[in-house]
Amino acid sequence: MSDVESHRSGRDSIDSPGADKAQTVRRGGGDPGMRGRTTIADGVVEKITGMAARDVAGVHAMGSGMSRTFGAVRDRVPGGTRSGVTRGVKAEVGEKQTALDLEIVVEYGVSIADVARDVRENVVAAVERMTGLEVVEVNIAVSDVKLPDEEDEEPEPRIK
Repeated sequence: MSDVESHRSGRDSIDSPGADKAQTVRRGGGDPGMRGRTTIADGVVEKITGMAARDVAGVHAMGSGMSRTFGAVRDRVPGGTRSGVTRGVKAEVGEKQTALDLEIVVEYGVSIADVARDVRENVVAAVERMTGLEVVEVNIAVSDVKLPDEEDEEPEPRIK
């Protein structure tokens, strides 16, 4: 049987000399999805963390009062360096793991322990799902409680 007939008949072997070498040679080797490295910046993990923490009921804001005030001003300045989403979040990112520190303000009347647990669960799920990194710890500092009659500390915009 010729090479063409063998191909048409669906046979896997080719009878010509040297053909076995061509079939067994693999280019690049291994899974294409595993070639090269992927690095994830601290800021990426901080944004994911900030969004996930804010989604939890009982979290009023992120960051201390002073950082929220400065952050609100900085957010209004063109070219401001730090996004409001990352306020109150610090991430240390390694090759396979990350550790997170959060500073939150909770609503008055909620269980701080429950809110902290829910924030941890939501943050770990979001960061691990989106980055593939293992979250080794989520440290939460509750810096304030938002009372019902308190004004927000963010300054009024100068222009409307």
